[in-house]
Amino acid sequence: MRPAARPPGCTAWRVVRGNGSTGAVTGCHDRTVITDVDAATRSLHGTALGDAFGETWFFRPADQMRWQIEERLVPQGTWPWTDDTAMAVSLYRTLREHGRVEQDELAGRFAGAYAADPYRNYGPSMHGVLQAIGDGEAWRSVTAAQFDGQGSWGNGAAMRVAPLGAWFADDLDLVVEQATLSAAVTHAHPEAAAGAVAVAVAAALAARRVPAGELLPRVADRTPDSEVAARLRLLYRRPFDRDPRWIAGEVGCGTLISAPDTVPYAIWCAARHLDDLAEALWATVSAGGDMDTTCAIVGGIVAARTGLDGVPAEWVDACEPLPTW
Repeated sequence: MRPAARPPGCTAWRVVRGNGSTGAVTGCHDRTVITDVDAATRSLHGTALGDAFGETWFFRPADQMRWQIEERLVPQGTWPWTDDTAMAVSLYRTLREHGRVEQDELAGRFAGAYAADPYRNYGPSMHGVLQAIGDGEAWRSVTAAQFDGQGSWGNGAAMRVAPLGAWFADDLDLVVEQATLSAAVTHAHPEAAAGAVAVAVAAALAARRVPAGELLPRVADRTPDSEVAARLRLLYRRPFDRDPRWIAGEVGCGTLISAPDTVPYAIWCAARHLDDLAEALWATVSAGGDMDTTCAIVGGIVAARTGLDGVPAEWVDACEPLPTW
């Protein structure tokens, strides 16, 4: 007896997770998908640490911040994380439950996390987006209507996506596909999607332990044609002995809160210290800008490779704990 034909567009993935368990989920291609829970978890912890570390430097006088960074004097007290980590947690939980991006589920998780704690420094447009989704509006309509129908090209899709790249690190085509799907839930502009793809690919390559000098060109090759990609191509010709502030002067460091203004700088900083998370974060924060987000991106990329190895214990203790799964 022949098996019944699958309906058009309905195929199955066999998901093989890093801990050896398997599960079937609906997908768009026949394939075996090998996922790495451990790398994604490392990346999530790095995202949270970077986010919290970067956030602590806001509202400090520039002169004070400069000498504290030069002297490697970390801020005292508890380091709370922001919306970068809150949204990364929602994405990570969706991957743990479904094995891939389920956009409706992800939109609901984002809205639920926002409703539970809206004071995580969400961007101005995200307040309206997440409130509307939480009120039952269709996320596709809400995100497409942003900025007079252009969609947001902010850095919010990129700031949360590194754990996804680590999760799918075995298959870069899948990294690109799933990062694009994750971005669309809140950011409809192609530049935002390009930023998310670039960060996810960088985290995947870091988890695969590519040499630091290969990271930027390989990320640029996988990033859709965009301003993000153009700035990445510019930076892979910049040596790592350049001061991060010089690099920020060329491509930005998140001051405009856009994907093009944020992602290339963050990936350059990650590549510069791909085996040393603490030094990567010091370098990233030295230029100022959107420091919680640039450091969250860098933390997520580098920790996909290193975890929190080598990070001072007092940093880990100061960082607000992640919620349990």
